[in-house]
Amino acid sequence: MSAPIRLYMSMSLDGYIAGPDDRTGQELGRGGGRLFDWLDDRESPGVNGEVYSEALATGAVISGRRTFELAGRWNGDHHDGVPVLVLTHAVDDGDVPPGSTRFVTDVATCAAEARAAAGDRAVMVHGAGAAHALLQAGELDELEIHLVPVLLGDGRRLFGEPTDRVELVPVRRLEGRGVTHLRYQVRR
Repeated sequence: MSAPIRLYMSMSLDGYIAGPDDRTGQELGRGGGRLFDWLDDRESPGVNGEVYSEALATGAVISGRRTFELAGRWNGDHHDGVPVLVLTHAVDDGDVPPGSTRFVTDVATCAAEARAAAGDRAVMVHGAGAAHALLQAGELDELEIHLVPVLLGDGRRLFGEPTDRVELVPVRRLEGRGVTHLRYQVRR
């Protein structure tokens, strides 16, 4: 089996992945930082630490362009120098991404290159736009949702764009401190 392409996303109970007004300097929006409080336990031997370590063991990253830019291009290294493929609509001449990052405009090409780069490890997906594009193209295999018990009330939704009906199969549920980690497999 090839490497699974897996979305990793922290989300509020009402479906938001960032608070309102997410922008440079306020990347998670107003109040959106609450969605990542569970990462305070990332060095612990508990569930949150295990999930974090698993995410860092991925072999490649696919990111949406907006996420990549809001994250300050991760200074060219997301984690341990794994290849980062940024799914984008267009590439400006002279815009050379840092480190092991490349821009890719075709969803199928992006998925194939990420799987090849990851080898037998999973591919991590960041960004709602990238997740939506991969899902619509039949390239997203799993969703790892870090469900945080908070209602943000407004902001950026994970699936804010219309999508075709997609059936998901629950494959894992882990209770961490302040978060429930849910993994779903996309039914094909």
